[in-house]
Amino acid sequence: MLALIMNLQENIKSLARQYAPDIVANRRHLHANPELSFHEYNTARFVANELKAIGLQPQEGVANTGLVAIIAGRNPQSRVVGLRADMDALPIHEANDVSYKSTVAGVMHACGHDVHTSSLLGTARILNVLRDQFEGTVKLVFQPAEEKAPGGASLMIKEGVLENPAPASMLGQHVAPNVPVGKIGFREGMYMASTDELYLTVKGKGGHGAMPDQLIDPVLIASHIIVSLQQIISRNRKPANPSVLSFGRFIADGVTNVIPNEVTIQGTFRCMDEEWREDGLRRMKKMAEGIAEAMGGSCEFDVVRGYPFLKNHPELTRRMRSAAVDYMGADNVIDLDLWMAGEDFAFYSQVVDSCFYRLGTRNEALGIVSGVHTPTFDIDESALETGAGLMAWLAVQELM
Repeated sequence: MLALIMNLQENIKSLARQYAPDIVANRRHLHANPELSFHEYNTARFVANELKAIGLQPQEGVANTGLVAIIAGRNPQSRVVGLRADMDALPIHEANDVSYKSTVAGVMHACGHDVHTSSLLGTARILNVLRDQFEGTVKLVFQPAEEKAPGGASLMIKEGVLENPAPASMLGQHVAPNVPVGKIGFREGMYMASTDELYLTVKGKGGHGAMPDQLIDPVLIASHIIVSLQQIISRNRKPANPSVLSFGRFIADGVTNVIPNEVTIQGTFRCMDEEWREDGLRRMKKMAEGIAEAMGGSCEFDVVRGYPFLKNHPELTRRMRSAAVDYMGADNVIDLDLWMAGEDFAFYSQVVDSCFYRLGTRNEALGIVSGVHTPTFDIDESALETGAGLMAWLAVQELM
C-alpha cells in the first residue's frame, strides 16, 4: 500500500513538472485579461475550453459565470472532495512592467485569482490522467465574484454546488505574498474574519461656523460616535474573539466657516464569531442612534452584510497539513497567524468541513514582495507547479 501511495505522489509531482509551462501560460493569459466580479465571461469561457480539451464536460453558467466539473475515479460514489478556485479581478490599474501586464485599463489580478484558477486547471489535468489510481470523485469549482458582496460562493451554494454529488470536504488555496515561494501555510480553527460594511449618515442643522449655538453640529456628533463605538469592541467582546472596527471615510462637506447639515461615515466591522458579530452590530446601531438623538440630531446606521468568518475544520486541516508535509517536507510547511481579512470561501466552511491554506509566492531576490490588492503585486511563478501538484495530492489523500 505504501509503495502505491509513494508511486502516486511521484506521478503527481512528475505531471506537475510536465504541465508547469502550460500552467504558467494559462496564468499569464488570465493575468493579461482580467475581468471584474460578476463579469468573468471570457474567463469562464477560457476555463470551460481548457476543461473540455482534456475530456471533461463542465457545467457552465452556475451563478452566471461559475463552472463545475467532475473527475470520477474508481468507485466514484465512495467519497467526494471539492476543490475551489476564484476567478475575478480587482479595480486596480497595474503598475508592473511585465510581458503579461493587464491589457484592461483599471482592472488587475491583484489578489492572485489568476494563480488560483490556473493552478486548479493544472490540478484538473493531473487528476484526470490519474483517475484510475484513486477512488472517489473530485468536484472542481471555478467560482466568480469573491471580491464583491454577496460573494460568488454564496450564490453557487444557493444553486446547489454542494449537492449532487455532495462533497464531504472542501479545499481552497490562496496566494501568500508574505510567505516564501516553496512553502505552504495552514491554520486550524478560526482563520479569517467576517466582513461587514458600515454606512452611517449623521444629520443635524448646519450653518455659520461662528454661531455653533444656533446649530446642531453633525461633525461633532459624528466624531463622538466614531470614538464611542470603539468601546463596544474593547469592553464587550470576549478575549477569545478577535475583532476589528475601522472607519476609513468621513465626509463633512463644509468649509472653514460652514458646518454642513450632514456627515457620512463608512467603515468595516470584522470578527471571528457569528454570535458576537450579531451582538456587536446591534450594539453599534443602538449606540450611534442614541448618541445622535441625545445631541439633537439623528443617525441612519446601515449595514451591508459581508462574508461570515472562515473556520478551518481542525481534523481535516491536520490531515491536510500532514499530507503537505509528506509532499513538501516538514521545513516547507508553516503555521499561519489569524488574518483579519475576509474571504467568501468562508461560506463553504460554514456548511461543509473545509480547509483553506496559503501558497507561498514571495521571492525577495527577484523583488517579488508586494502585497495583495496593490498595483505592483506579482508572484514567483514557480509557485504554480507547487499549487497544482499539492492540491492534486491533497485531494487524493482526502479520498483515501
